[in-house]
Amino acid sequence: MRKRTSLLAAGALVALGLATTPAHAADPVFTLAGPAGIGLRPHPGQGGEPQKTSVEFRIVNDSDKTFDRQSTFTIDLGALKGIADVTLAKHQGADCKLTAAAVTCKRWALWTGESTVVDLDLTAAKDSKVGATADLTVTGAAEGATFKSATTKVRVGGPDLVLERARLKAEQKPGDKQNLSIVFANEGTDPVDGVVLEMRTSHGIDLVEQYDNCSYSDDTRPGRPWTTGWTTVQCLLEGEYEPGAVYGVDGPLTLKAAPHAFMDGLTYAVYAAGDQPKAAKNRAPASAAKPAGGNKLAAAKQAPKAAARSAQPAADLDPWNNIQEFDFATRNTADLVATGASLTGKAGDTVDVDFGFRNNGPAWVADLRLGDDIARTDVVIPAGARVTKVPAGCKGVNADGGDREQALGAPRYFCSSGHVVGEKETFSYPFQLKIEKAVADAKGSVTVGRATPQGTTGQRWDPNHGNDTAALVINAKGTGPTPSPTPSGTTTASPAPTGSATPTATTTPSGSATGTGVTANGGGLASTGSSAQAIALGGAVLLAVGGGLFLAFRRKAGGHA
Repeated sequence: MRKRTSLLAAGALVALGLATTPAHAADPVFTLAGPAGIGLRPHPGQGGEPQKTSVEFRIVNDSDKTFDRQSTFTIDLGALKGIADVTLAKHQGADCKLTAAAVTCKRWALWTGESTVVDLDLTAAKDSKVGATADLTVTGAAEGATFKSATTKVRVGGPDLVLERARLKAEQKPGDKQNLSIVFANEGTDPVDGVVLEMRTSHGIDLVEQYDNCSYSDDTRPGRPWTTGWTTVQCLLEGEYEPGAVYGVDGPLTLKAAPHAFMDGLTYAVYAAGDQPKAAKNRAPASAAKPAGGNKLAAAKQAPKAAARSAQPAADLDPWNNIQEFDFATRNTADLVATGASLTGKAGDTVDVDFGFRNNGPAWVADLRLGDDIARTDVVIPAGARVTKVPAGCKGVNADGGDREQALGAPRYFCSSGHVVGEKETFSYPFQLKIEKAVADAKGSVTVGRATPQGTTGQRWDPNHGNDTAALVINAKGTGPTPSPTPSGTTTASPAPTGSATPTATTTPSGSATGTGVTANGGGLASTGSSAQAIALGGAVLLAVGGGLFLAFRRKAGGHA
């Protein structure tokens, strides 16, 4: 009986050991990516020289770890013989070699995220025929990893939608209207079955008309939905668009400068139906200002011309000429008003206090092209107080504005607004102060403006610099140090010497500022060109930067930057 018990116990221990032995993690799986298809201009191309089309293959490591073993990537070129010639693009990031049979690249590590494997330049071969196709496939191999291959279909010939630049007026005032004329051509070898017209306008530009065959969507990212800035309209223009023909959109497309317009942008583009950028997840259908009433937008042929035809869908030969951009400079102002605070307390008290600025409008202000900060809030801490908690977006500096290493306990702070300031927006920076010494009428300040080497000065488009600075006072005259603070601040029993707080941006009741002659460049209008305060388009770049919106202006076919 004793022996039987021992065997049972041993069996239980073995079972327990099996149950607790950790399983080996599965090999990571990496995904190769590239365009679904590309089109090559027929040989010899315009001007007698073959025209290059670039192809980029990428690797996606969506894990949270770097894969630190050597990987080898191979592209078999056998299927391209007689159809396309291949060269390596300049400035390759990986170790790549090209032979007549294949392209081979080696990577010593795969960083997290997405990175380029190889860039190739393709041209149509000398004796290739329009309509000839081949698959270009990239595969990967590495010890301890699995790769999903990617295939790009290469085709000689294809459509090429080319969008003409519209004649628009850059300088305007709120309420101005102008028509957006859309004219495009198919300069390729194949027809297009259906075209999507996409128009993206920033926050200060409205598209007046509504059409039944158009979808309308707004950027609805949480937190600041009124200033995120872009409305996207996509209209399906049905029909076949022939090679060599020019088309014009038949129907008004009226752009109107909103009351809050200032430095704004427009992008407009045409895509073969199905190739248009997909609406972002953070967009929601825009509420129509008025019903479309059965109106549909269409395009009419202006200059048909006979050309070769193919019923097979193909990639656009040059997607870069599908899109146009435009900058608007609207005569307007934005009144930034500093908001200070007055509080009381005795030595040893810790006080929570918010201060910052608000925009009384009427204009919104945005730097959507470069993503630079619109305004700096310059905070001077009153004597006798020490900062024990600093909000995100604020950094401690020395009294002269010079850099310092420690954020806590600084005599002065610079806080950033980000690249968008809405027309009714309030920026509030929550600080925590410890009153180390009770000083009667201890005065600091809160100043809003633009950052310069000399300090913080008023914005050129702000019509009222008299409210750019507000007082930050502890124990103002007539109050004296007391255990209880005023409603502007909250006193706590013990300080929290470390940590950070989060600044908030909120709307304020509708307000407007009057004033004339104060504008983006001090001369009546927001300037454009290289001297302009940069404005937004794409998207891109619709990029995004940090928590702000950074739009890369240029987009590859099939998506926004």
